[in-house]
Formats: sequence, structure tokens, C-alpha cells
Amino acid sequence: MLALEDSRVAVIGMGYVGLPLATEFGKRMPTVGFDIDARRIEELKSGIDTTREVSPQELTEAAHIRYTNHAGDLEGCNVYIVAVPTPVDRYKRPDLSLLESASRTVGKVLKGGDVVVFESTVYPGATEDVCVPILEAVSGLVLNEDFFAGYSPERINPGDRAHRLTSIRKVTSGSTPEAAEFVDALYGSIITAGTHKASSIRVAEAAKVIENIQRDVNIALVNELAIIFNRLGIDTLEVLEAAGTKWNFLPFRPGLVGGHCIGVDPYYLMHKVQETGYHPEVILAGRRVNDGMGVYVARQVIKTMNRAGLLFCNAKVLVMGLAFKENCPDLRNTRVIDIIDELRSYHVDVDVYDPRVDPAVAEAEYGVMPIREPGQGAYDAIVVAVAHDEFREMGVKRLRGFGKDTCVLYDVKHVFPAGEVDGRL
Repeated sequence: MLALEDSRVAVIGMGYVGLPLATEFGKRMPTVGFDIDARRIEELKSGIDTTREVSPQELTEAAHIRYTNHAGDLEGCNVYIVAVPTPVDRYKRPDLSLLESASRTVGKVLKGGDVVVFESTVYPGATEDVCVPILEAVSGLVLNEDFFAGYSPERINPGDRAHRLTSIRKVTSGSTPEAAEFVDALYGSIITAGTHKASSIRVAEAAKVIENIQRDVNIALVNELAIIFNRLGIDTLEVLEAAGTKWNFLPFRPGLVGGHCIGVDPYYLMHKVQETGYHPEVILAGRRVNDGMGVYVARQVIKTMNRAGLLFCNAKVLVMGLAFKENCPDLRNTRVIDIIDELRSYHVDVDVYDPRVDPAVAEAEYGVMPIREPGQGAYDAIVVAVAHDEFREMGVKRLRGFGKDTCVLYDVKHVFPAGEVDGRL
């Protein structure tokens, strides 16, 4: 079994998950950061991280790392960590194409004694049933005879400056007891919060998906409560704050559920479990509620405009925020787009403002080009869809300055007090 002190690490995928990982390993041991995106590699070589997850100083501190988009540069490594996206397709089915491609890339350079660890979110069994056969077929090697595998699910929370890679306990696993020990020690060398060694790769895979399914279902419950309380004329946040005075009440809040994890992971488990003939009920119900919240918010905005005597047809609305969550530029699976699309179905003219996102990415992914700066007195309604700090700092007075005298302000994320807005989720 490979010795920890002899490890030469390659991290495959320099996104929100892979870059922080590569940076931490690069502070301690020889590390290669690999990505197929040449532009991304050039940015990192220049000390720039457009995801804003790693600071220029942290990039500099990773003195033992080198970045590349050439697969041949991986040949000198003996530990390969795969951290590529695992989205769903338009039919909500797992899309493992990037994971399969990364496995083929690693398979071409895999040698006897090497270890391959996967961090990408998958359904239980995917590592051993999908990835390992690719590694074996491409390399000609055999698992647990010539090379070893492990799984350690990512727990990155984009935009969260408090919960960082090293301060979040890491789940680890391996294809043999010895491999599990090595993977656990490998991550233990960088994770100050400690590790939890699972008994098998499948247990670790399952743990990852249910972490986010639990959040998804809890948020769905609160979203449904928000719909109910809106119908009853009761402020949802006041109810949640009152209930929260009980020690065991969980502090979930209503909102849009997007991103690369919570809105995606349930479909991975559902895909696998449906092969057994079981049809999940609670998980699917939660997904339906959360997937419908963007449309619900848009219709609430229309109703708020109607109550104010505003005509919504050809009205001009400003949507504040496009990222899937506050204080990050991540646009993956953002459900703000559902608000925009539904408003446009009412023949509303929608502008989108988000100072954190890359306009070119927004246009390429969603056909939305964010404006550079909102105009003064231009809008019939303003929707605060994402709780960026920039929006909080603007305050209600400045936000209302973007609107006409009769403009309504709708607050999706409870950024401002109820008495200062005209409607909120």
C-alpha cells in the first residue's frame, strides 16, 4: 500500500470542489491541479480564482502545486482525486458523462499501486459499478490487485466563509481496509476538523446524497408552510421565529432551492432506488414543492402589483440576484431563472442585476444578460431574489430609488423587515 509521505496528488477538476482541495494538498505535498478548461488553468496560473472560493494569498501559499490542462502531466502522480460535476439532464436523470470522462483520463495514466479517490456526488454503487470498470478497461489493471479506490464526498458550501474545507469533518472510505486507512490518513493530513471513516464506499456515497436530501425535504416543508401562511395572511418569518424559541425546532427558512447539490442529489438516489422497484414518496413530494417555488414567487409578485393597482402587462421589473445563493457567483441550477421565465410569460419586461456573476456565463447558460447598473426611477416592481450582502447594504431607500413612485418591493429572502416591503415569501 502506498505510504502517505510518498503521495503525489492529482486533483481532476478545478471548480468549487477541486480547487480548494488542490490548494490544501499543494501546501503540503507535490500536487497537480488538472482541468480541461485551458482558460481556467491560465487564470489559476495568474493567481485568479473566478469562483472566489480561494483567495490570491491562499493560491500563493500552495507552493507545491502546478496547474495544467494536459493529461500527460498527470503521469508522475500516484493519488488521483476526481472532483468533477455530476448534474442531471433535462429529464432529471443522473448525467455521469463528466465523471466517466474523468475516469478515462485517469485510466490512461494509472499505474500499479496507485489510488483513485472520487469526491463527485453519485448514487450508492456508482463508484464501483461505473467508475472502476472504466479505470480497469482503460488501464488494463485490476482493482484491489493492481490499484485501489476510495470515495470521500465533497462538502463544499460555496460562498460560506465560516465553513471551509478544512473545518468541515470529512467522510472517507476505501475499496479495502488498507485503502480505507490510506484515504483516511490522506484527508486527515489536511482536514483539521477530523475525519469519519465509513465501512464501505457505498455507505459513504449514500451518506452524501442523504445529507442534501434531508435539507431539501426540510426546506420543502417550510416552503409549503410559507404558501399556507400567505393564504392565511400570516407572516411566515414571524411564525418561524416564534416556533424557533423551542430548543429542538430546526431553523430552516423558505426560499429557492438550486445549486449543484440540494436540488440535484435527490434525483441520484431516486434513480438508483427505482431500480429496486420502490417509488419514493416524501423525497419526490419535496422536490415538487421546491421546483415550483420560482413560479409561485413570480405569481406572488404579479398579485402584489395588482393589489397596488399596477398593470403587469408590459411592466418593467428588476430582479436583484441571479446566483443560486447569496454571496457567491455560482449560477449552477439557479432557480431564479424560474421567476424570470414566469414573469416574462405575463409579458413583463425583466432586467436582472447581480454584481457577483459573470454576465457572459449567465447569457450562455440561461440567455440572460445582467445589466451593469439599475437605472433610477425605471421599474414598476423590484424583486430581491438573492440575499447578497451588496443588496443588504443598499437598504430599502436606495432600492426603492430604482423604482417609480408606485413601485412595489418583493423580498424573497427576508432581507428587510416586513414593514418596509410590499410582499415577501
